[in-house]
Formats: sequence, structure tokens, C-alpha cells
Amino acid sequence: MKKILVLGAGQSTAYLIPFLLEQAEKHDWNITVGDVNRDAAVARVDRHPRGRAVYLDVNDAELRSAHIKEADLVVNMLPPLHQHVVGWDCVVNGAHMVSTSYEDIRMKDLDMDANRSGVLILNEIGLDPGIDHMSAMEIIAGIRNRGGRVESFKSYGCGLPAPDAKVNPLRYTITWNPRNIVMAGEWGATYLVDGKVKMLPHHEVFRRTWAVEIDGIGELEAYPNRDSLYYRKIFGLNEAHTMIRGTMRYPGWCETWLQVVRLGLPNETMRIPDVERLSYRDLTEMFLPAHMGEGSLENRVADYLKIDPTGQTMRNLEWLGLFSEEPVPAGSVTVSEVMIDLLRRKLGLPPGERDMVVLMHEIDARFPDHGDRRERMVSTLVQFGDKGGSTAMSKSVGLPSGIAATLILNGEIRITGCQLPTHPAVYTRVLEELRTYGVEFTHSVGESS
Repeated sequence: MKKILVLGAGQSTAYLIPFLLEQAEKHDWNITVGDVNRDAAVARVDRHPRGRAVYLDVNDAELRSAHIKEADLVVNMLPPLHQHVVGWDCVVNGAHMVSTSYEDIRMKDLDMDANRSGVLILNEIGLDPGIDHMSAMEIIAGIRNRGGRVESFKSYGCGLPAPDAKVNPLRYTITWNPRNIVMAGEWGATYLVDGKVKMLPHHEVFRRTWAVEIDGIGELEAYPNRDSLYYRKIFGLNEAHTMIRGTMRYPGWCETWLQVVRLGLPNETMRIPDVERLSYRDLTEMFLPAHMGEGSLENRVADYLKIDPTGQTMRNLEWLGLFSEEPVPAGSVTVSEVMIDLLRRKLGLPPGERDMVVLMHEIDARFPDHGDRRERMVSTLVQFGDKGGSTAMSKSVGLPSGIAATLILNGEIRITGCQLPTHPAVYTRVLEELRTYGVEFTHSVGESS
């Protein structure tokens, strides 16, 4: 009997775990869900006869290794900080691993040992990264099969409230790990436009935005996401003069979050002194220069950021609670922890509302053997969550990783080593299965200038 270990029982597993339990019934498997919050794991298993919930602190090396040793495959839904140690334990114990997190250099370094052990470590198999990679590779392969080459590649993704959802002034809700929102852009961004490399530090990422029109949704604003040039090599697009991977938000979010970044609040290294005595207002005060000591805190913040003290951005900062007398959460150590707790409480999806995820590729290709014809391909995926049910985010993150886990255990994906879903053995089969669940892109083709 094969065994799957799911590490983590957070928001992104709400669809994944029931999916795996359903597969367990079909294939005579057992599923163990481990989390440092055992109650969360118990709730996800929901007394299913094929499921078991356990306490698992990933920092307990002996406990972690013992559970991984029992598994044939690990679905790792923990934060990226823990990816490497879990991956190494999988290699040592001969367990395959799938993960929705980005593959960093430490994970890539496991490739040789994973191959020797006959283990597959499949990273970036969620929504973004994940479905975006697979759908892009399918399009790129189709272009190459017709004798074409890609000259410009732009890919965008987002998880947002549905346009009809009544939420909050920021028009954003947390449907995944709030840490990823607080620390968004922390690595800066690198991308290519018309043959010119552009590099942005963290404090500039949310300033460099542009409009993107999505059919049926309207205008969103995009900002560059991490290192786009890395995927130029992964996708085999070395001849492309433009290479951009971007994240989208409703207009206004980036301007607000830019000011949060400029204040210095997304910070995971600075420890807050005397945190048990502070309010949010006190914390915001700490991040203002000492010479700005006159007038109300609100006016001094607006003056420091050089924004309208009565404008929408300032009202958004006030709504977030940065000027509140409410005490910061007990036990917080860093300012990022304070912000994570704040966003979790303020930006939840209201009952009865639904979220959506959007992916879009805009690809310009040239076909030298066909009269030097140029085409622009636009491929779009829009998925909505169910009111009172699964979120679009949990489904679109959990479904590809669940499908990949199933295909691996059934022997339909036989590759080993550290891989991304850009491998044809992965994307062809996973996309085929995703379509049976209604996860399918719409495509349009026109002339490219």
C-alpha cells in the first residue's frame, strides 16, 4: 500500500487534501497530513478513513525524517524556508517530492543525489509557478513544431477577489500564505524589454507598473516578478528580445504597497524592541526619521512619503491599521510578523464572496519559413472560486500538485532528479488531466507588429 505524506495544512491545501483522499480511495493509498498545528491537520483530514493527522514540527529533524521515511511520496506545502531540508530527507529516504514553491539553488544542488536515489523532486507545480509554466511550454512547443521562434514572451498571474466581490478598499484578499504578500518583491526583479535588461531593487518593484487588459475582467496593473531571465533559459527562449513574468493586481494596490515598502515594514530581520508595549501606531512611528517630530503621525507619514495626506493611498494605510492604538500581537518578534498577522485579519475573504485566479500569456512569434509571418498569441485562464466553498486559489494550487503526485505514484511520470513542470513528461500529462477538471485556457491568434 502506497503512502503520501502532506506537509502543511494551510489555506493552499483546502482542495489538495480532499483530492488526494479521493485518489487514495481509488488506488488503495493512505494519506498522512502533518502540521505543527495538529488541529488544522485533523480538520483537513475530516475523519476520512484513508487519512491520518499527525503533529509534525518540520524543525524537529528526527520526527520529520521518521515520517518521510514511511512515505512513498511527500507533497511539501511548507514555506520555502523548509524546502531544502525536506528535499534532502526525501532523497535520503527514497521518497519522491512535489512542491509548489520556487526551486532555489539549494534545491538544484540535490539533483545529482536525487538521480542516484531514483527520486523525483518536482518543484514549482502549483498555479504561479506551475500551471503558467506548463501552459507556456505547451504553446512554445507548438510554435517550434510549426517552424517558428518566440521573439517576445510576457506572462502574468494573480489571485484576486472576483470583480463582483464586496471586499475592502484595497480590493485584495488573502487566499494563500500571507507571508508571501508581505514579502512580495523582496528579491527585486530582473526582466528584458526590447533587448535591454532591467533590474529593480525591492523598493522600486511596485513603482514600475503597467496596465494589462484581461477579457471579461477589465484592466489590471502588473509589476515584474522575480528573475524573468532565469526562465529565458528554462523555456529555451534565448533569442527572445522581451522576457517578462509579472504579477497583477487591481489598480491602486501597487501604489499603496509601495508606501508600505518605503516605510520599511516588510522586514524579516529587524527585531522589534519592547514589542509587548507597542501599538501599531507606535510601530509606524519607529520607522519615521527622528527629525520629523512635529504634527500628527498621519501628516508626518504623508510628508515623509510625499503623498496626499487626504488621498486614497493614505486612506488605505489608515484602513490597514498602521495608525491604530490597538496593541501589536503578543509574541511578534519582527515587523514582518506583525504585518502578516495584520493582513490575515484585515484581508480575509468575506463569507459569501468568491475569489478568482487569472493567468495570461502574450507571445509574439516569427515564422521564417512561412513568408516571415508574425503572430501574436494571447492565452488566458480565468477561474472563479465557489461562494462558501473552495477558493479558486486553493483549487488551482492544489490540483496540479495533486495530479502530479497521482501520476508519479501510478508510474506515469518516470523521470528523476530535480525537475520543473517545464519537462514534457510532466506538462503534457498534467495539462491533460487539468482539462478534465475544467482548468483550460482560451486562445486567440492575431498578427504581430
